[in-house]
Amino acid sequence: MMRGVRTWSVAMRAPTAEQLADGKRAVPTGEIVVRTEPFSSVLGRKRILRLPLVRGVVAVGESLAMGLRALNISVNVQVGEADGEELPRSAWAGAVTFSLVFAVGLFFVLPVGVVSLFKGSLHSATLFWLIEGLLRTAIFLAYLVLLSRLRELRRVFEYHGAEHKAIACYEAGASLEPSEAARFSRLHPRCGTSFLLIVMIVAIFVFAPLGLPAWYWLIATRILGVPVIAGISYEIIRFAARHRDRRWVALVIAPGLALQRLTTREPDQAQLAVALAALRAVLDIEGGEQLVASDIVGLEVVA
Repeated sequence: MMRGVRTWSVAMRAPTAEQLADGKRAVPTGEIVVRTEPFSSVLGRKRILRLPLVRGVVAVGESLAMGLRALNISVNVQVGEADGEELPRSAWAGAVTFSLVFAVGLFFVLPVGVVSLFKGSLHSATLFWLIEGLLRTAIFLAYLVLLSRLRELRRVFEYHGAEHKAIACYEAGASLEPSEAARFSRLHPRCGTSFLLIVMIVAIFVFAPLGLPAWYWLIATRILGVPVIAGISYEIIRFAARHRDRRWVALVIAPGLALQRLTTREPDQAQLAVALAALRAVLDIEGGEQLVASDIVGLEVVA
């Protein structure tokens, strides 16, 4: 999936007629199907939403909604219903809500709840938020390790790597061909993995000044603080992407890049062709405006 300024595109390899008739869950080997949709961000219509911190929350929300819609399109293609009816907006909203509740519960409520069980013996707010932050980060890393070991997700991670290589190929001004894209790194500073790692770290510093209130206030602050943390993290990764040639920025983003080795895999030529097809679809419409790298983000912010 690729997103430009006013267009987004999703490309997928469809199953062949024989694969559809067989009904088995084989890897699709048919032609590449590309679906391009217009995109009009609310950030372009509401000045107040473009304020620092606020724009990050909005951007993350829009990317989540777009990703779910792209997933629905892909599912329709895989079952042979490329022109089938898409999920209603209520279903998208429900899926986004479930994802947010799951993420907040696992990475924010669970850590503070566990540490709260013995906070009386800590006698230190500093020690409390440090242990909580370390536990939150440990849960996040364990979650990624678990996902990376699931065989069913291997191809997802390969396509994730293909997205990164396609964007890097475009950034370098190279020919948008699979053989050229294969030369580039599958790691990218705007990847959602890097974003989430920054979220885990930023959360430690955001919650530190709150001290040790009652357990219910602790949980409330962890839930209400998520938009603030997301906004700050977005600004950090946005700055890093624009200044990654600076040595100190390279050091800051290095852990996130290393972590992408869990969430990306080396794609094959066929997968690179799919990623490049999505990229070309956006460039065919918006390429005349000479999009910069930050305009073509695909799922790079939240996936």
